[in-house]
Amino acid sequence: MIKIDGKNLTIEDTIKVAERYEEVYLDKKAKENIDKSRKVIEDIIKDGKTVYGVSTGFGELAKVKISRTDLDELQRNLIRSHSCGVGENLTTEIVRAMMILRANSLARGYSGVRAEIIYLLLDMLNKRIHPIVPKKGSLGASGDLIPLAHIALSMMGEGKVELNGRLYDSKNGLKKAGLKHIKLKAKEGLALINGTQLMTAYGVFAVHYANLLLKNAQIAGAMSLEALKGTDQAFREEIHRLRPHRGQLVSANNLWRLTRESEIINAYKNSKVQDAYTLRCMPQVFGAVHDSIEFVRTVIETEINSVTDNPIILPDKKESISGGNFHGQPLAISLDLLGIAISTIGTMSERRIARLVDSSLSELPPFLTPNSGINSGFMLPHYVAASLVNENKILSHPASVDSIPVSANQEDHVSMGATAGEKALRIIDNVEYIIGVEYLTAAQGLEFLHPLKPSPAVEAAYKLVREKVSKLEEDRPLYEDIKRIKDAVRSGEIIKTVENKIGTLE
Repeated sequence: MIKIDGKNLTIEDTIKVAERYEEVYLDKKAKENIDKSRKVIEDIIKDGKTVYGVSTGFGELAKVKISRTDLDELQRNLIRSHSCGVGENLTTEIVRAMMILRANSLARGYSGVRAEIIYLLLDMLNKRIHPIVPKKGSLGASGDLIPLAHIALSMMGEGKVELNGRLYDSKNGLKKAGLKHIKLKAKEGLALINGTQLMTAYGVFAVHYANLLLKNAQIAGAMSLEALKGTDQAFREEIHRLRPHRGQLVSANNLWRLTRESEIINAYKNSKVQDAYTLRCMPQVFGAVHDSIEFVRTVIETEINSVTDNPIILPDKKESISGGNFHGQPLAISLDLLGIAISTIGTMSERRIARLVDSSLSELPPFLTPNSGINSGFMLPHYVAASLVNENKILSHPASVDSIPVSANQEDHVSMGATAGEKALRIIDNVEYIIGVEYLTAAQGLEFLHPLKPSPAVEAAYKLVREKVSKLEEDRPLYEDIKRIKDAVRSGEIIKTVENKIGTLE
């Protein structure tokens, strides 16, 4: 089980809960802090103080004072009015990540909610009951208001939920799972939606998948190098110590290990002085991607255990302070960067695929088919890669450079971080397909170099590809082949096979 205390949740923990349905529980010490902050809210109400979002309206309506008898209704109306998302629904995994991340932030004890709110979120996760949340609507400024409102709406017994693959009205779905909807009290609706949990959830999955994708890109790149009879000399440590970027050193070391004991490289070691940039400069480019992923990882891991609502309650000082911790700019910029970095992997891969299918560059049969003309071979999978690269170039335009003021200019700068996160995941998905095409193309290229063998690491990857997809003797539909290898890229299956040969890739 995963303990929720507001301080120690990790990316890996979040993935376990979101994807693998690991159960969760609230730390007893955290409950003490939660109760203390709730007491501050109750004292504010008792004393009749004017506090944003507790006894006032929201956004530009903060100037409107709310009577004590209407405070609970204010919170319910907040959730109802903000539940206006549109478009496709978020995946169950993203919604589960949002729920655990919001519970973890509230568990810090600076939000003024009752512990019952957090218990319900955790119970819903453990009972596998999931709110239906439309994907679009967040500006990433006052947090992910609209998507989080849909989660809060289901907690109120309104809206829709999914349970065991079936759709229910929330009240009935909760009842079927043995749970009861909750009646929100002062500050609680605002605390549930004033957070960055959609952006952070996108970041959790983006970092997780990007790390797997980068390792796959290095393995596929090494396989392409072998199929193109390239040299390994550009991976030598002596070169990279002279330009000691951390990622470059890591990537060069990975590529060096991936190409050890290659009969192909040894046989052609005197035929080339240097390779094209997409082969020779893999350490430099992959290294820059590595450093970008690690930067984004730091931002996401910080955000996971942060308090991101408004106002923030300081129990020890018995104060309520309005601030801007909900603003998503750190996430927006990071997620834009990650999208750009991953897009670069795809651009490099497409160029290696292009070299492999071009007989004038590869010295292999045209389009890697033994009987070209009557067969098109791998001509069209390259088209697929080129199409996805084009799409990624468009998606790589940063969302975070845009801002559209809202709430009558009270919220006059927004981050657009949810858009940045959604784009980053789309880019990652596209590049997984591109790397899948590269694996297939490079594996086909190796067929023409027998009996020479690639390195043990590359051969392990090649054999796994061949377990899933036979070599191309004559034309056949390739869409299922591409999907199989793409799935192996996402699952990390190829990485595990290679690491069993040479140890862990950094």
